[in-house]
Amino acid sequence: MTAPTPAATTTTAPAVEHMAALPLMPAVTDPSNVYAAAGPGMLSAAVESAKPLVYVPHTRTGQVWVIDQATFEVVGKHRLGRELQHVIPSYDMTTLYASDDIGNTLTPFEPKTGLPGPSIPVVDPYNLYFTPDGRSAISVAERLKRLVFYDPHTWREQDTLHTPDCAGIDHADFSADGRIAVFSCEFAGRILVLDVATHKIIRMMDMPVRNTRMGPQDVKLSPDGSVFYVADADQGGLWVLDGAATTVLRQIPTGHGAHGLYLSRDATKLFVTNRHEGTISVLNSTTGAAITKWKIPGGGSPDMGNLNADGTQLWLSGRYNQAVYVISTADGKLIRKIHVGDGPHGLCVWPQPGRYSLGHTGITR
Repeated sequence: MTAPTPAATTTTAPAVEHMAALPLMPAVTDPSNVYAAAGPGMLSAAVESAKPLVYVPHTRTGQVWVIDQATFEVVGKHRLGRELQHVIPSYDMTTLYASDDIGNTLTPFEPKTGLPGPSIPVVDPYNLYFTPDGRSAISVAERLKRLVFYDPHTWREQDTLHTPDCAGIDHADFSADGRIAVFSCEFAGRILVLDVATHKIIRMMDMPVRNTRMGPQDVKLSPDGSVFYVADADQGGLWVLDGAATTVLRQIPTGHGAHGLYLSRDATKLFVTNRHEGTISVLNSTTGAAITKWKIPGGGSPDMGNLNADGTQLWLSGRYNQAVYVISTADGKLIRKIHVGDGPHGLCVWPQPGRYSLGHTGITR
């Protein structure tokens, strides 16, 4: 990795500001761990009757394949559109949405049956997030460089924020108090900081090394809310921002093609998918210190996914290898490699623990 500028070498995050939380946002149950309510097996009433399935969207075939978690068998194939990017749990965790950015639709799945329903028109939903108060769904319209806000129940448009300086807007996460969101601008080498309540841009911030081909991608808040981790594929690691997203503190090397970020069920470990070298880096989620690195036997392209409900397995799409990988979180062993269609992307493992979903492939708190 290229060394950062001196201004980005600070190793200690500033103290977290304790601001009043976004109104109507569920209270954080443990200030030291914003994910405390999403621990192993902590399934809410909203998800306890859901079938244990994995939903795999395909960018090249317009399909979602459905896999049984117990048998690893493909139990469903649904052609839904033109370019399926992610499968996203709704804020109340009762519906899963398959996003088709080229077809401009979301297709809801019923988790109790694993079957899709009629599609909903939504502008360019490359990705989908929900504000921490549940008032808005945010279609991340990457191609159009917009954030489009919807009522998550009626899907009527509430607002549109144009983001012309954020080429490749795609992934996000929210601060511990729910008041700001950090969005990555993959093709601009920067991040966008959003005021959640007003839908206004607070600031744009360039990374110390601006990679504009495959730069900032997935974003993850640390358990204590003190920092944001931002994966940078071309930089081969993570940028570490302070919890208010005002400063780049440092960088952490992980591997070529650093892309997806996932936390262990106890939130002590951060899993980083290094898509171009076929590895997963395991870091301490608070300090960012390297713990170990797992290599997929025979190589691969680990991309996006999530853990199962008890946290014993990490499911990941093999973006360029027509595969889904099931990896033991205890030792990194490849439990199963499942053949799927062309272009598997943002797969969703369901059900998930937690009280509510912020979107993507299952950011629950």
